[in-house]
Amino acid sequence: MDERIVRRLKLRDLHTLQAVVQCGSMAKAAAHLALTQPAISKAMAEIEHTLGVPLLDRSPRGVTPTAYGEALLRRGLAIFDELREGVKEIEFLSDPTAGEVRLGTTEPATAFLASVINRLNRQYPRIVFHVTAGDTGKLYRELRERNIELVITRMAGPKPEDDMHAEILFQDPLVVVAAKQSPWCRRRRIELADLMDEPWTILTPDTFMMPFIVEAFRAKNLQLPHVTVVTTSLHMRINLVSTGRFLGIAASFMLRLPAPHPVLRALPIDLPSTVRPIGVLTLKKRVLSPLGKLFIETALAVAKPLTCR
Repeated sequence: MDERIVRRLKLRDLHTLQAVVQCGSMAKAAAHLALTQPAISKAMAEIEHTLGVPLLDRSPRGVTPTAYGEALLRRGLAIFDELREGVKEIEFLSDPTAGEVRLGTTEPATAFLASVINRLNRQYPRIVFHVTAGDTGKLYRELRERNIELVITRMAGPKPEDDMHAEILFQDPLVVVAAKQSPWCRRRRIELADLMDEPWTILTPDTFMMPFIVEAFRAKNLQLPHVTVVTTSLHMRINLVSTGRFLGIAASFMLRLPAPHPVLRALPIDLPSTVRPIGVLTLKKRVLSPLGKLFIETALAVAKPLTCR
């Protein structure tokens, strides 16, 4: 069976199957691949005959993958990803000063990522960085779908998810932030309870970071304060806090990288329950490209001063 499949099933067949499922019909896939519809239909019939199972459900509304088809597509995704990474590795070996790397990070962690990219760019100016920014949940999906090679984010706990590997960069707490002109920045001793009646801007409840914020208040035996502005936009929260009227909560490292923040300050309130690792996460079953490895090495070097705090 294995030898027969190896002889008959080609990468082109998997590519055709992907196109049919993505397009939703044989006709659209034929137009997309610049082939005839009978050629597409014949190719799908031959794959199903080779494997001995139906890969597609056909109806007047189009085609959808069966459970067998979905399983093959998942594996096919990994095959094409490994092939792309192989080509990248060949390119890197022929010219280690150039290439592309696809990264994911949260909005707060872009401050750290910018420092890493700046250092790499000085030494390897021809490397191109494709950066996807978003919530950690979205980034994990992108990582699993192999759209990005690695993710820099705050981790939920000391260990990553079961299918991921983590390089811990540093440990980081959350901090209460105010504008440098805020009267609270002139106070040497502040309790979180003192700030409950102030205007706050905080993330929406469905975001990855929100449980950490809730935990910060619960650790002080407090409920969340009355929040004036709820938003996922980091720029919106920074702009509001920068007015001097609003308070917010942010990652501590965001105020230090790539340089000390020109407007925001951390208030002298310890939130030890919010300390979590900031890590670089990769898929366990995915071989890193040379540029991915180089990026992680550089990230660890940039993070070294932060681990000594």
